[in-house]
Amino acid sequence: MSASIDNPHFILRRLHSLLGLLPVGAFLIFHLWENSQSRLGPEHYNREVVAALQGMNYLPLLEVFLIALPLIFHAGYGVLIIGQGRPELRRYPYLRHWLYALQRLSGLGILAFLLLHLGLTRFQGMLEPAIRTDLYGHMQALLSEPWMLAAYLLGLLLSVFHLANGLWSMAIVWGPTTSTRAQTLFGYACTGIGALLLALGVHGLMGFLP
Repeated sequence: MSASIDNPHFILRRLHSLLGLLPVGAFLIFHLWENSQSRLGPEHYNREVVAALQGMNYLPLLEVFLIALPLIFHAGYGVLIIGQGRPELRRYPYLRHWLYALQRLSGLGILAFLLLHLGLTRFQGMLEPAIRTDLYGHMQALLSEPWMLAAYLLGLLLSVFHLANGLWSMAIVWGPTTSTRAQTLFGYACTGIGALLLALGVHGLMGFLP
């Protein structure tokens, strides 16, 4: 496939990577920070975090145009890329090939986790309004199940890896890191960013545990 601006996939791939960082990646970071407030207790989380967000002006529009639509495009085009890519790991057992394959696999895992997470929170909350007023208690009940806690930890790990590795590969595609040295150094930076986000996410999940 020709990497030319005249090729529609050239623009779509760059739009895909750009939306993966802004706003999808930015929302992930915000969501991890939001959930880290669980460490301050149920009253703070339900009132100062959940209720405050639910009371924002134009919240439905923000959720649709800044979160849902970019996420749907990023996920949908990502699935198309998976169908087109064929990483030959046995023939080319290089780190970059492995990261490429893991990026695609993690995307599928995140998609499955998102369906689980939205089903248990947003959609179930539409049927049971009490969940929206005590989301802390609902999450605490969910995560008290060991398999559910494991699923959330796995979803967190996949999401953080996907963002950190996507940021590294995006810098190569867009041009800031053209040399091998620049790619290596930025790879260390992305690993550090991923570690910090993973710690923030685990911190938030632990705040829901009894």
